[in-house]
Amino acid sequence: MPKVSVIIPTFNRAWAVKKAIDSVLAQDFKNFELIVVDDGSYDSTKEILKSYGDKIITITQDNTGVSSARNKGIKLSQSEFISFLDSDDIWLPQKLSEQIKFFDLNPEALICQTEEIWIRNGVRVNPKNKHKKLSGMIFEQSLELCLISPSSVMLKKSLLEEIGLFDESLPACEDYDLWLRVTCRYPVHLIEKDCLFKYGGHYDQLSRQPCLDSYRIKAIEKILKSGLSDEYYKAALYVLHKKCSIYSKGCLKHGNIEEAFYYQKISNNFKM
Repeated sequence: MPKVSVIIPTFNRAWAVKKAIDSVLAQDFKNFELIVVDDGSYDSTKEILKSYGDKIITITQDNTGVSSARNKGIKLSQSEFISFLDSDDIWLPQKLSEQIKFFDLNPEALICQTEEIWIRNGVRVNPKNKHKKLSGMIFEQSLELCLISPSSVMLKKSLLEEIGLFDESLPACEDYDLWLRVTCRYPVHLIEKDCLFKYGGHYDQLSRQPCLDSYRIKAIEKILKSGLSDEYYKAALYVLHKKCSIYSKGCLKHGNIEEAFYYQKISNNFKM
């Protein structure tokens, strides 16, 4: 069995997916399988994937979203460890070897991530302090915004078998939802080395979708019902009330009265 299953979900990313695949095949750690899940592409993605032959495992499905694509790859994986790579990001050659080395030295760990280099519209940028990656029990810090990028992660498949897969009802912020379920239970370890280029600014990024906080609110609703400790419950409740207040005010500003009342009701449903 391969040691690591690498999962790349892609949809109409013919302009980027080849570089992502090539960065995996160029890893200095070779004991992996690469599963690329084509989520119903209608550009030249199919031809690009076909050109790799048996170097990759290609799965095709109807367009049902990134969560469904990642989950399909997870279910087909045969390895102890799972790594995700978004089809618009690129790994540096030591990414897998650095993380396998970490797990060899820390066999009790369940998940780790690496540092990354941000590229926005072709220019390197420095993340703001609020995006600084942390190590350890980071649930409370992860409530405000997502501090874990899928492309930087390696985790044990057993962790996903315990907490569940990506929520396929979320069109975006599906990673935020998953990381909340992880971080309320276990530490997320950080390898302080840049191991990938994370690209942004292009038109088809999920993070450019409108109404992202509505999906984060749904994720916090779920985690509040999951049996958190008192400390974590209070922290999640505070962020839920804050996000609902901001989002409902935005709805009122744009004349969406019914939607504003809906989010006010969500906030009122959760009390100490």
